[in-house]
Amino acid sequence: MRHKNIVVLGGGISGYGSAILAKKEGFEVFLSDSGTIAARFRERLDAWQVPYEEGGHTLERILAASEVIKSPGIPETAPVVRQIREAGIPVISEMEFAGRYMGRARCICITGSNGKTTTTSLIYKILRDAGMNVALGGNIGESFAYSVATGSYDWYVLELSSFQLDGMYRFRAHIGVLMNITPDHLDRYDHCFQNYADAKMRITQNMNSRDWFIYSGDDEVIWQQLPKYDLRMKQLPFAAKNAVASGAGDAFLCDGVFTATVGRRSVEIDTAKLRIKGLHNAYNAMAAALAALAAGVGEEQIRTSLYDFAPVEHRLEPVAERGGVLWINDSKATNVDSVYYALESMTRPVVWIAGGTDKGNDYTPLKEFARRKVHTLVCMGVNNAKLVREFTGVVPEVISTSSLDEAMRTARAAAREGDAVLLSPACASFDLFKNYENRGELFKQWVVENV
Repeated sequence: MRHKNIVVLGGGISGYGSAILAKKEGFEVFLSDSGTIAARFRERLDAWQVPYEEGGHTLERILAASEVIKSPGIPETAPVVRQIREAGIPVISEMEFAGRYMGRARCICITGSNGKTTTTSLIYKILRDAGMNVALGGNIGESFAYSVATGSYDWYVLELSSFQLDGMYRFRAHIGVLMNITPDHLDRYDHCFQNYADAKMRITQNMNSRDWFIYSGDDEVIWQQLPKYDLRMKQLPFAAKNAVASGAGDAFLCDGVFTATVGRRSVEIDTAKLRIKGLHNAYNAMAAALAALAAGVGEEQIRTSLYDFAPVEHRLEPVAERGGVLWINDSKATNVDSVYYALESMTRPVVWIAGGTDKGNDYTPLKEFARRKVHTLVCMGVNNAKLVREFTGVVPEVISTSSLDEAMRTARAAAREGDAVLLSPACASFDLFKNYENRGELFKQWVVENV
């Protein structure tokens, strides 16, 4: 029996696409957003004649649903979600819903605490450069549901957050990529790391022996999780530290060169020729090479696309070098592990700008790099007490500021010739900014105008 009445919660990129796909598939559909819906999404909803409300939820209309598609940003603790759950109405994600209407298309799904945006972008570029009919979606690109509603693709490359995976039940990745599992978003998982790890491992659900699972062979947490699952798919680990053999294939980095092998096909990549630098990007490139091989792309094409790929915006993005000081925008580093990679890749003395909405962070992993590389920490947030407490005595100078302008002036004053000023917040941006992109844009604008 088909669900006749679908309610979509949230009118962002995930929500509007889900509503349009539901309309196209002949459902009664209603979209509800407690905030405001962006003009460009309203225009598309109007064009498809999808009824919607903003600025609040009409409960009786929502509770009349046979199924609710919830946007990933809305937590389970939201009162409206609790009431839907109490009413026994199934709650799914955009991915679960759109996956029902993919037809014969196949999907490559990428998750992990860090590296997923770069890896997703790499895979998409390789497939597109190879002339494949491919769409980009999930956490980046167009709404997956909207692509399914309005296009006809052979491949979908999807970046999935743990929140999106939470709402996926029957959905299946044909090629699943798990970059790493490190503490993040613990505020959404009852501050229990195992709950978060379980969410990430959902990338493997429903996979069969024809599918491929690509994962980090260097990630201790993934190793601890693997034995708990009956994994029937072909496994492709990638590593730089542990030698991990798999009959299906693998990738291993040695002396700056990695070889990725799937079945009888291999590609060798010299990481010195990549435009994206650092060990974390070598991991990203290994995962992307394995995924592309599994999807049937030729070795030469993979090599060309990898060497051609430019860094992702807001991810260790060099903004300008003035007076011998390099300004780097790493606004996308919203958790401790991202900052760990950022600090690891720094070769200059660092003025580090951090802070924002703390998601239950444990800063211990950063202290060794901070001690060695950072001479000034500029805290930028509404509440900096925890950062100040954690890094006093670790970093010589810790300065608390409460606005971007104040933080930037402080950083400019502290920076000496040969230094890097690194915006790598380790926190969400919502106390002072709309989102991490907004934070990164304002950082770049300030540098251009004031340095």
